[in-house]
Amino acid sequence: MSIPTSETFTDAIQTLKLRLCEADVREVMSNSPESSHASIRQFLVELAAKESCERDARNLKRRLHEACLPRFTPLDKFDWNHPRAIDRGLYKSLLDLEFIRNAENILFRGPSGVGKSTLAANLGHAAIQAGYRVRFTSLSEALADLLRQESLPAFERRKRKYSTPHVLIIDELGYVPCDTRAADILYAIIAARHEQTSSIITTNLAFKQWPDVFPGAACVSALVDRFIQHCHVLDIDADSWRRKTAEQRAGKKKPAPKAPRKKSIKTQ
Repeated sequence: MSIPTSETFTDAIQTLKLRLCEADVREVMSNSPESSHASIRQFLVELAAKESCERDARNLKRRLHEACLPRFTPLDKFDWNHPRAIDRGLYKSLLDLEFIRNAENILFRGPSGVGKSTLAANLGHAAIQAGYRVRFTSLSEALADLLRQESLPAFERRKRKYSTPHVLIIDELGYVPCDTRAADILYAIIAARHEQTSSIITTNLAFKQWPDVFPGAACVSALVDRFIQHCHVLDIDADSWRRKTAEQRAGKKKPAPKAPRKKSIKTQ
């Protein structure tokens, strides 16, 4: 086993962001016998490595809790053959998370039940494992949360929950009509994140149909412009997977047709 140097230990301590420097290491060494220096160094390096692993695990658990990801099908169980059309290569390239480092957005677009939320959640989970902060919410939940705030300071504090994560996933845009106040709130979130952090939206609508969700809102055009400036669009053409599985389950439960009764033959 190689003998850890004081530099190795100092690097480990700096990884933990503890206030221990080269001088501290030398002080420990000066107060111990020369023969024990190697074991002290080894012990401290291993201790720092263990603490670093446990800290990473705690941080991962915290990020998973804060992300509020829904239950989702993992990618190894996702049926890529179900959609009639989907750019699997684009999705695979997004898993390298370069879009986060470039503060780019993603749009998953397609009918209800085709896997938009599942694919978005898998991206969010990959980002969490890589150390990024993620927030998953439906559009209606986010708007209801923000509209409940009774004062402007409270609203601004709560808005940071949506404007500051590295990745914000907004699910189900287009499923529920919204008023102009809701449009202004969504615009404020997207504008705050523009070219700073990444936003992912799932929707069943083309961009030109977004004004139908926010009738009369003047900011929709500006909202779309900011979102699509640096955006990967992944269209999914498929029938509803949920409906398909529901029909399959219903088919399995159908009772088997009864066999015709045999007519009895009366004897004289």
